[in-house]
Amino acid sequence: MSHDLTTFERELPDGGSIRIHFLNGQTARIQLCPKKREPEESALNRYGFIQESPAPIRVQLLETAQTVTLTAGELHLSCDLSRGLVSARNNERHLLQMTAARFSRDSASVEFAAIPDEDWIGFGDQTRERLYHRGHTAVCDVSNVASYIPVPFFMSTQGYGILVNTTHRTVFDLCRNRPDSFGWRDRRGVIDFYLFAAPTFKELIRLYTGLTGRPKLPPEWAFGLWYICRMQANDAEVVNDALNLRREGIPCDLIGLEPGWMEKHYDLSVEKNWSSERFPLPEWQKNCRHTFIQALKRMGFKLELWLCNDYDLSYEEERRLDKQAVSAAAETAVFHEGAEQDRHFAEPVRFDRITRPDEPWFEHLKQFVDWGADLFKQDGAFQVCSHPDRLFGNGMTDAEMHNLYVLCYSRQMWEGFADHTNRRPVVFTPAGWTGFQAWAGTWTGDTGGRLDTLGAMLNTALMGHSWLTNDMEVAEKEGIHFGYLLPWSQINSWSYFRMPWVQGTELSAMHRFYSRFRSRLIPYLYSWARQATLTSEPLLRPLTLEFQQDRNCRNVLHEYLLGRDLLVGIYRNELYFPPGRWKDAWSGEVVEGGRTLPVTWPADRGGALYCREGAIIPFGPVMQFRGEKPLDQIELYLFPGTNVSEFELYEDDGVSFDYQKGCCHVTPIRMEQTERELSIRIGPSPAESARRWSLRIALDHPPQAIGAGMEWNEERRELTVAEAGPGEFRLLLR
Repeated sequence: MSHDLTTFERELPDGGSIRIHFLNGQTARIQLCPKKREPEESALNRYGFIQESPAPIRVQLLETAQTVTLTAGELHLSCDLSRGLVSARNNERHLLQMTAARFSRDSASVEFAAIPDEDWIGFGDQTRERLYHRGHTAVCDVSNVASYIPVPFFMSTQGYGILVNTTHRTVFDLCRNRPDSFGWRDRRGVIDFYLFAAPTFKELIRLYTGLTGRPKLPPEWAFGLWYICRMQANDAEVVNDALNLRREGIPCDLIGLEPGWMEKHYDLSVEKNWSSERFPLPEWQKNCRHTFIQALKRMGFKLELWLCNDYDLSYEEERRLDKQAVSAAAETAVFHEGAEQDRHFAEPVRFDRITRPDEPWFEHLKQFVDWGADLFKQDGAFQVCSHPDRLFGNGMTDAEMHNLYVLCYSRQMWEGFADHTNRRPVVFTPAGWTGFQAWAGTWTGDTGGRLDTLGAMLNTALMGHSWLTNDMEVAEKEGIHFGYLLPWSQINSWSYFRMPWVQGTELSAMHRFYSRFRSRLIPYLYSWARQATLTSEPLLRPLTLEFQQDRNCRNVLHEYLLGRDLLVGIYRNELYFPPGRWKDAWSGEVVEGGRTLPVTWPADRGGALYCREGAIIPFGPVMQFRGEKPLDQIELYLFPGTNVSEFELYEDDGVSFDYQKGCCHVTPIRMEQTERELSIRIGPSPAESARRWSLRIALDHPPQAIGAGMEWNEERRELTVAEAGPGEFRLLLR
């Protein structure tokens, strides 16, 4: 029989209950509760970090004395009504089979049968040593350095994904203790998870982010270089660093200040202020044109301020629900009749001396935004620490609030800045949990900028996360190459002298080259960033995400795709090239993929960089900061392949939310090569643009004829076309 209800509920023989709720034909929520405990919303549901948007769908129900089978779209769920065990399949294959569900006083655990060839990816940054986890455990609990962004979401090679709906510490066993079984133990005490069914990791990520939020487009300047000054810096040193960046010709969009900007070191309070010694800024100077902040602005820099936080953010979350936060009831002190009465002890006392329950955390930051701060670096600090003796204002203990806190911090920062400025925020933090990709950009915390940080970034990218970076290793060629070729790029001096211009002649020249290369690459990065907000395909892509069926990609932890068309190799002189052709961006050499090859790079580079066959890469002019000049010249780098290639060059004002109202421009670019002809079609530029287009085309052989304005480079086997587009450009091949 069929019915319109999307939810099935039933009490089980042991007094527990099961609830199955379909959101659509690919997603269902499954809840198992022990006796005397009703199905309930988790903290993620309560505060909107998971937002269920059920689609109208008919559910077919077939029930016998022992089982019920529910079918919606391609997803078929069967439940053993004697024990509440669920199995799932789609139209093509078996997906999973629950074999046990157990409850104890303080946790719940569930087990599933593992198919012999099955493996799992996901879990965010809780290990940097692998992408596939069969034979291992995964511990999801935010902790300093070891596990900054654990996420209880994983995907199976069998064609399903699971999100455990919890903010509690959760431990996954992926055939570590038993080779034929996987599952998890959740301190929340119930079994509550979302099941997604789709054949590819990309589709599963799309379903997951459809539930927890897609990335939001940052301002364009976020894709430029960031430079963070020394903690000991004062206003004069900051301005001098800014001047040196401009004099050295190192494009940079942001100057950041570490904890030394505050009067009180690591000030957790809402009464923090500028250091009177290092940054003397009396209130009357706020609108003055001659402060160090305004000097930075005139040079084209944005300003970042470091923060630490131990504020109780739960009051604001409750306010947003229009509910009264839990608080201790006021009681009148009782004294012995006739005793002396000290009225100091007649009222309740809050031990949290930082939080103002009636004031959002962001409220005290508005004054610094008004001074000119464009973003706040939300250091790990106390947000990654556990607070085992804390009762939060919403009534939650740290067991439930610890992992939730980092989400509240990011969202309240994003929404507070957006509401106060009507500009796109940049949230910058090392910490996250389920849904963090919708609110935050991240760096890899106190782990440096070498090879192992890539493992963390690849695992968070598999959560649909795009805005990520590390602390660049500025004194290593390999670290420079890696640090500039990430979605975001930052140099963090901390307590050291990491300025590019003091690294010696050779390394300083490398900083100039890579920073200028990155500046030219931003039209490509920004266009793929916009795609990430639409599809949740990350800007930094693990090879296994793009080439899922290629088992050789599974253990690759030293290379990645930046956007669709650039393959970046770091720290190793050997690369695996997936099937297809790949062109060395440094030498011009073309290699056939499907194999592992030794690679080299020039002495003035720090790693490998290859263009993928079919690549369309727009390069703009070098800008010392975004908006320094119009985007009036674009060079398209093209590497034609056997398939049609398409690219959308995306542009908007780079700052406001007007793009959501359609105030943006997309230029479609299409490339098609046959045996005899190459066709390149460039759509119209923005109406106000006087844009010039040029082409650099990678070809196996020179074209049939080289006309005026064309030049053939035999060594690199590339054709340069000085003027092309908009419109169609055709080239006759041999």
